Amino acid sequence: MATRSNRVDTDPSAPFDPGEATLRVMRRYERLGPRGRREFLGTLAMLAGAVPLVAQELVPRTPRTTFPPQHSAKVMAPVNVHEIMAVAAKNVSKAVMDYASGGAEDDATLLGNLEAYRRVTLRRRVMVDVSKVDTSLDVLGQKLPSPIMIAPASKNRVVPQGDKMAAIGAKDANTIYGIVGNAHAFIEDLTKENKAPLWMASTLGDTNKNDAQTWAKRNEDAGATWLSVTVDHPYTPNRDNNIRNGFPGYEAGVLRPATPSVTWQYLDWLRSGSKLPLVVKGILNGEDAETAVKAGAQAIIVSNHGGRAYDGAVPTLIALPECVDAVGGKIPVFIDGGIRRGTDVLKALALGAKGVFIGRPHCWALMAFGPVGVARVVEMLNAELTVAMGLIGAPNLAAIKRSMVRLPWE
Repeated sequence: MATRSNRVDTDPSAPFDPGEATLRVMRRYERLGPRGRREFLGTLAMLAGAVPLVAQELVPRTPRTTFPPQHSAKVMAPVNVHEIMAVAAKNVSKAVMDYASGGAEDDATLLGNLEAYRRVTLRRRVMVDVSKVDTSLDVLGQKLPSPIMIAPASKNRVVPQGDKMAAIGAKDANTIYGIVGNAHAFIEDLTKENKAPLWMASTLGDTNKNDAQTWAKRNEDAGATWLSVTVDHPYTPNRDNNIRNGFPGYEAGVLRPATPSVTWQYLDWLRSGSKLPLVVKGILNGEDAETAVKAGAQAIIVSNHGGRAYDGAVPTLIALPECVDAVGGKIPVFIDGGIRRGTDVLKALALGAKGVFIGRPHCWALMAFGPVGVARVVEMLNAELTVAMGLIGAPNLAAIKRSMVRLPWE
């Protein structure tokens, strides 16, 4: 018996007798008395529990693909957008967090945007070859690796030089970056340093043709990719949290005009100053979508300003199919508002969106981790989208069909 045991211990090629090995281990523990028996049984239980894991490792697996790119452990710690938001909340004051995260009045529109994505369900197709999943798209003259873009949002009010810092992150993510107002100085600086992203200049409008032409030409000369006019913000909305927190620029019951005189003629003014594609942001119904096409818009963004413009607006995901039908494929339709998961992006694409813009998620990421956070949140959402496409049976964006979603009433 001793010879047999020695051979097993030293010769890996010798036949293995599990019963003999168990007895040998048990005798070793037996000398310790009752305590030894307890330790033996505990060890045996652990080994038995590990058997399924060992068996799994024996099954051949396809090569693992790691995405998105790896960053520091701190940046990689949050596993979703919600956890990035939690990190952001620890880094800024309550007033700043409320400004970045809140909506207008009772937050009904903000919550409606989120609820719409929860209530729309997916219909998967199986036995489809999804060994390769491609999220890239061509739109308005740009080839992008992902349909996820960054919405215009003023970040200087939440992070010092926030607009510039987020632009650096957008460059690393290789996505379209929306810029509010006149950001020429920092964009020109980033361009010289080769750190400028593809960017879309956004405005609330101007009161005269000369100012509109000047704005359009200045942005084109500075290297903008697209021009955008936001049409759902003629007055400063009632944002209760900002008023309550004493955030600058907000008061209860005060009418603060932004650009209430802007009409569809504004697109003509912009066109006379620039040849860049014109995008109209803030469309929520088929009538306005159709009018935008007739007025010369080259794309529209279905948007309710993330629930920050006025309360009670239709959720963007619910408004999307009506707007898509109205344009009839003449121009691309984008969407923003309420996107927190890759499956949200998938639902929007299935309902006809060409791409999506994210607002709050990239602001939270900036507050949490700086420029790298912006790149990380885009990468994270695109990774989730890639997984969702693989699971639903869509190897590329063209394979995402209307039949893959069900609206709540369908």
